[in-house]
Amino acid sequence: MERNKIIKSRARELRKNPTDAERLLWTHLSYRQLGGYRFRRQHPVGGFIVDFVCLEKGLVIELDGGQHQQGAEYDSGRSERLKALGFRVIRFWNNQVFQETESVKEAILAEILSY
Repeated sequence: MERNKIIKSRARELRKNPTDAERLLWTHLSYRQLGGYRFRRQHPVGGFIVDFVCLEKGLVIELDGGQHQQGAEYDSGRSERLKALGFRVIRFWNNQVFQETESVKEAILAEILSY
């Protein structure tokens, strides 16, 4: 129970201090702007805090910056655990969000619609 409170508290902190890439993508995902689907940001899922999730479609979206190059093994294991919980996980590099915003949005929508 205590771990759950810690995770929720951390998620709240992360929502208050998004990265620039998270802030930009959220401007396109919030208020059901993408295909009419509801997304949550910095949301607890299976003991993890995911960057974005569409619970209705079981889709987790993770944004990776330079720090994720060293944590590729951790990210892979995390993705596998989320998949075991029934979620699909897609990842984008932060620079993709900045430089290819429309392509990222199209990829997310295509993933949603493929389910």
